[in-house]
Amino acid sequence: MKKSTANFRLSNPIHFLALGFGSGLAPKAPGTFGTLAAIPLLLLFAPLSNALYLAVLVLMSIAGIYICDKAAKDAGVPDHGAIVWDEFVGFLITMFLMPITWQTVLVGFALFRFFDILKPWPISYLDKNCHGGFGIMIDDIVAGIAAWACMFLIFKF
Repeated sequence: MKKSTANFRLSNPIHFLALGFGSGLAPKAPGTFGTLAAIPLLLLFAPLSNALYLAVLVLMSIAGIYICDKAAKDAGVPDHGAIVWDEFVGFLITMFLMPITWQTVLVGFALFRFFDILKPWPISYLDKNCHGGFGIMIDDIVAGIAAWACMFLIFKF
């Protein structure tokens, strides 16, 4: 069954953010399109100091709990596939402290999507047992941390 996007309005700033500037409205693989749409944000944030980048991540994560919760309630679906703010945050976590080259972005993208799609434990546990905006965000945050750990092993050693 296809989940309707009729209740989303890109003119609503919360929906606009939750839908990843519209990328989550892709008819197939909205999470993948949401992650792709996060690349320009990565390029925007990459020059920031590590402390400022981390502060942005924390702010985006906390704001994401509200943004995703509100958009999900407006849609009437607990974790609508079009909500991709969590993918933005997860991918930006994956790339934290990494050199930004096309190779690292490609590997980071692939690793984040791997963990986000397959949801190995504990990601699967969080996905099933945490609800609301926090539930939407936490599994992608942990997927981003897992992908970051792999990135660290690949690119820092």
